[in-house]
Amino acid sequence: MEPVIVFLSLFILVFGISYLFYTTRNKERLALIERDKDVSIFMREPSKRAPAAWKIVLLALGLLSIGVGVGILLGAILSMFGMDEEVAYPASIFLTGGTGLLVSFFVIKKLDNE
Repeated sequence: MEPVIVFLSLFILVFGISYLFYTTRNKERLALIERDKDVSIFMREPSKRAPAAWKIVLLALGLLSIGVGVGILLGAILSMFGMDEEVAYPASIFLTGGTGLLVSFFVIKKLDNE
């Protein structure tokens, strides 16, 4: 029964946050349009179009997966040299996975600036 309550609460939370985000954004834009303000901040120039969201997610997941794989390999190497397995594997997985995410951040930032 408890997992059902947790997942239901999580769903309600995500729905509520997304509902508030989109309704507030819509009201903001309508208010700007009604007052004849400049709404060009909502439109991107074709030359400055951001990469597609799915490309960003795939890049981040790919580099995270590479980092986790390298972390498992590094954990095995560290355990062969006498380091405790319970420490070697999680530490190396988190360190290299985080490094992969950091690399993906800088790659995406570079793609955004082009």
